[in-house]
Amino acid sequence: MTTQDYANRISQLIQDHEADIGAEWGEQLEALTVRSNVVSKDQLRKHCQQFLAAFAHGTRGGELQNMEHRSWDEVRDILSEISSSRARNGSTPSETATFVFSLKQPLFVRLNQEFAGDPAALANASWTISSLLDKLGLYTIEVFQRARDQIIVRQQQELLELSTPVVKLWDGILALPLIGTLDSARTQVVMENILQKIVDTGAAIAIIDITGVPTVDTLVAQHLMKTIAAARLMGADCIISGIRPQIAQTIVHLGVNLEDVMTKATLADAFVVALERTGTSIVKRHATA
Repeated sequence: MTTQDYANRISQLIQDHEADIGAEWGEQLEALTVRSNVVSKDQLRKHCQQFLAAFAHGTRGGELQNMEHRSWDEVRDILSEISSSRARNGSTPSETATFVFSLKQPLFVRLNQEFAGDPAALANASWTISSLLDKLGLYTIEVFQRARDQIIVRQQQELLELSTPVVKLWDGILALPLIGTLDSARTQVVMENILQKIVDTGAAIAIIDITGVPTVDTLVAQHLMKTIAAARLMGADCIISGIRPQIAQTIVHLGVNLEDVMTKATLADAFVVALERTGTSIVKRHATA
């Protein structure tokens, strides 16, 4: 029996018993899917029907060992959609791959019936189907991982945006409070945010507060100097605040030159200087009795 003969018999077998195979497969998946918040029963049944129909169509192409063949395009598209959706809904790679692997049991039952009188053909057909489903299961894991990686990258970018807020303190005065470690990626976001805010507001002073930065090393200092230089090119002066005694000593030991940069111990002190530079004064009013 040729590969095409096996493919035709397997495809016909699935078509003849599609309803029973789908029902048994769906029940098995529902039992294995413990977390109902990952995928609903209706959605699970829909995915089973779509995949089983596409799988039967794919087997008719005769390419049971080559999953890259165009006859499997629809199957790959369905699995890509399912895997990406489950990655977004908080499923796990094993739960996603189980969707494919669990189809083996109802298929093997029908294969045993179809090839009952031909043990060699049964072994060949079982091995072919098992290998094919293994490849498709691994494909779901690959797609799942790519989708999860994209989600992680997007969340990291969003966290970077949230961790580098540029606040307008006064007309012409911006503040950028930094918390946590500065690295190259975060520094780029810091620079882009503060420069965009300078353009949007026309600010003349930008206060960079490093009170929440645990340590300042040579790399962090270089990042700060680059941000200050970029802001100056946009027409805004920068003031660094939050210089604690330990950080001051570290900067001195590192030999970082901050002579042409205004520095203040606290954000409040820097704000006062910024108000003076913009020609604004604060008058303390005493409450009347």
